[in-house]
Amino acid sequence: AQSMMGSSFLSADRARSPPVKVLSSQLREGRECQTASGRAEYVIMRLGPAEQRCLAVSVVWMQGTVLEVQADHNTVLILDETGVVGINSVNVMVMGVIQSHSAEPMLRAVKMADLSENALIHRKNWT
Repeated sequence: AQSMMGSSFLSADRARSPPVKVLSSQLREGRECQTASGRAEYVIMRLGPAEQRCLAVSVVWMQGTVLEVQADHNTVLILDETGVVGINSVNVMVMGVIQSHSAEPMLRAVKMADLSENALIHRKNWT
């Protein structure tokens, strides 16, 4: 489930679509697949009614509460409404490139914003 790490899927020269807001459950349930040209893509299921249920993504953003800063001080765990993701007690939004998609999905953070000041409002807006 972690075959995307280091692959061309995340190469810097690949044109990427804009970041997509996702839940941790979408990353856990998503899958890597090959396009007709042989390029690797990561596909998640859209939430709610949509004509096309699947969506190919490479850059995503998430929102949740930081649970833990790991010992290496380079990784944090955040909790959203659907589970824990590898990214104490502040409400944050993270935008990042998907590194792996397993029981604990991992992103390489591009942007992380502290939403703690109005956490209740932000939480209601994104659930």
